[in-house]
Amino acid sequence: MPTPTAEPARGHPAADAAESDLPALAELARLFAAAGSLARWRVLGEVDAQDGGAAGCGARRFPLVAVVLGSACAEAPAVGFFGGVHGLERIGTDVVLEYLRNVVARLPWDELLRRQLESMRMVFMPLVNPAGMWRGTRANARGVDLMRNAPIEAAGRVPFLVGGQRFSAALPWYRGAAGAPLEAESAALCRLVEDELLAQPFSLAIDCHSGFGLVDRIWFPFAHTARPLPHLAEVHALKRIFDAAHPNHPYVFEPQSRHYLTHGDLWDWLYGRACRDPQRVFLPLTLEMGSWLWVKKNPRQLFSRLGVFNPLIDHRQRRVLRRHAVLLDFIARAAYGHAHWLPRGQAREAERQRAMALWYRGP
Repeated sequence: MPTPTAEPARGHPAADAAESDLPALAELARLFAAAGSLARWRVLGEVDAQDGGAAGCGARRFPLVAVVLGSACAEAPAVGFFGGVHGLERIGTDVVLEYLRNVVARLPWDELLRRQLESMRMVFMPLVNPAGMWRGTRANARGVDLMRNAPIEAAGRVPFLVGGQRFSAALPWYRGAAGAPLEAESAALCRLVEDELLAQPFSLAIDCHSGFGLVDRIWFPFAHTARPLPHLAEVHALKRIFDAAHPNHPYVFEPQSRHYLTHGDLWDWLYGRACRDPQRVFLPLTLEMGSWLWVKKNPRQLFSRLGVFNPLIDHRQRRVLRRHAVLLDFIARAAYGHAHWLPRGQAREAERQRAMALWYRGP
């Protein structure tokens, strides 16, 4: 393995990110450099933090970047880790960076990890919305909520505003103008997923968010309809092996539609594109960390916009990072060993029936 370097050299493709005034981008560049030749740096675009459009001369610009580790083989399974879709939810970015930090630190000595990476691909995009994070907003610099931005309509009633609206960018959950192309950040995420995940025979993705509630939830599609997704059996099998491996885990595993429907969900859109090829399996998950847990322990956070969505006390931040590292590592291992747990034949139908009873036939 090449000797890791602590920082990207001048002229290196990661150098601009390292000089950014967003610490998360600088840390991503540092981890990329430390991974050496085992990593690829993907620049997927650039945004202007003033207006969110294509970056212009002299504007405050941020790159849309990702780090890819492991196999480039067309048959290798793949797993993607995403965060920072909403600029206010910094904890999602921190969770993804913490796991990448763990992976990079193990590369020099962990022979099992190195063998795993020879046969699978790991994709990291911890900061999908850098302009939103720099501005301290949920939406991007153009006021668009990236998780309401896909060209997909809900097949049912959505909650007012929360389900996505086209009234005004001055209001939250703005979808963007009807018929407009995807926002630059949404397009970058979709292009990365299509290139690195959907092209593989099996792939998993987990998108880390901070959500209201006292419970950490793992959501899976659909968000735009209450009907079961075609790969319900595979999702239930994944839950079953997670429960068996970690019987004391804190997560509630369920379809997002159990809570509310939304327009424009990017993961529903990407999942639909993956289903065009019945030979491929793509399972996108969303981690919704229960932010009320942090507010309950420190009510003063209610008076801070960041405090509503992120742990502001250092020891709680560290605890959250430790708490979810097990989940992200499980997701990577499940992708690597998917052939041993994916249900087939009659077992698949039995798995689907158990999933229906658990998620779609209850109250």
